[in-house]
Amino acid sequence: MVTVRMPADGAYLSVLRTATAGLAARLDFTLDDIEDMRIAVDEACAMLLSQAVPGSSLECTFALSADDMTITVSVQSLSPRPPAADTFAWTVLSALAGSVQAQVGPADRLAVVMRKSRPNSGLV
Repeated sequence: MVTVRMPADGAYLSVLRTATAGLAARLDFTLDDIEDMRIAVDEACAMLLSQAVPGSSLECTFALSADDMTITVSVQSLSPRPPAADTFAWTVLSALAGSVQAQVGPADRLAVVMRKSRPNSGLV
């Protein structure tokens, strides 16, 4: 489990893209899958940052296993609304990340959870 916490500001997203790529490479994801995950994390963050409480933190947790990586990106929101699943952005995110879901958790925390299986793992 790896957690990265940073200001909820788009200027810091390059840190998450780099962390995503490094962790996916350690799991032997293909170069195409690594790039897909970098873009997916960026897209998920863009969806969440518009609802983030000004001055709050964005948190990204990477749960790694031998066969997959689950990435949870979350922010605190005043009125959390999960992103609409019928938008083009959500469709792109789903195509890039494998499985995607949005959640509203305790303390008005809005999250996007993405799960990508390693190639040839037999998982979806």
